[in-house]
Amino acid sequence: MLLDLDFLAKIEEFMDSGDLAFEFENGDEDKRQLILEFLEKFMDVAEKADALATKLIFRDGYMEMLAGSSPQK
Repeated sequence: MLLDLDFLAKIEEFMDSGDLAFEFENGDEDKRQLILEFLEKFMDVAEKADALATKLIFRDGYMEMLAGSSPQK
């Protein structure tokens, strides 16, 4: 399943613990490049997630607003 919150929590912990920064600071050039590519892709995905969440929330709110303002029969 793609909606794996445990995996996201592991990534978050990897970042919060300082382990990712440690890996970057102590890695060779290939490792550093891989980390930078990972972070860039992660940020791209996060931007898409933010845009989609906003769209889904707005759509639901808009639909509720329309339902509330439509005349009842």
